[in-house]
Amino acid sequence: MSGIEGKVVAITGASSGIGEATALLLAARGAKTVLGARRPERLAALAARIEKAGGDAVWSRTDVTRREDLSGLVELARDHYGKLDVLVSNAGVGLISRLDDLRVEDWEEMIDVNLKGVLYGIAAALPVFREQGFGHFVNTVSTAGLRIVPLQSVYAGTKNAVRTISEGLRQEAGDSLRVTVVSPGAVRTDFAERMDPAVKGQIDKMMETALAPDAVARAIAFAIEQPDGVDVGDIVVRPTAQG
Repeated sequence: MSGIEGKVVAITGASSGIGEATALLLAARGAKTVLGARRPERLAALAARIEKAGGDAVWSRTDVTRREDLSGLVELARDHYGKLDVLVSNAGVGLISRLDDLRVEDWEEMIDVNLKGVLYGIAAALPVFREQGFGHFVNTVSTAGLRIVPLQSVYAGTKNAVRTISEGLRQEAGDSLRVTVVSPGAVRTDFAERMDPAVKGQIDKMMETALAPDAVARAIAFAIEQPDGVDVGDIVVRPTAQG
């Protein structure tokens, strides 16, 4: 029996990319998956795919900028499965641009999704984890926060804020809760779809050597499958070709 089998894992941003790959991998290894994202049709299709393969999944439309949606996702896990073992806060947006462009609405959206969305997840799950006496936060950040480059200032700032909050949470968590930060490099997702066309061209070039989302899913699974008392704090996963 693996360290994943039977665990109840809620995943935000589950309708595509890293979230979708993580749901498929964990379900294949015996986890009960609770899927959250903004696109219900994608969630329904993913849940059906998991169940067809013999896995177990439920889903709820989840906009991480709405605190009540995160509370609802956690309650769905408890109502359906009786507990929540892991919350994977994966939903994120990367609307990168030069600061001179003053795309303030994009800045605000990244703060709302990438940072406040994680905080809302913590607010929803932490009381449940405390009541249960166990629980695991897995927060997806980015290598953009490890090497700061032009165009990514605000994006990297939101990811580094989550990195800082996660470390504080780890230190406050005590010996019954676990906190993991996963920092992916370039991953083949729809990350660049809403970017300025000039910027999108640069990102599309980078994607030629990018990782498949499954590579990040395996890193998340590694952290989850560790035995009780083992906290994998920080994982960096990037292409060998990435500088």
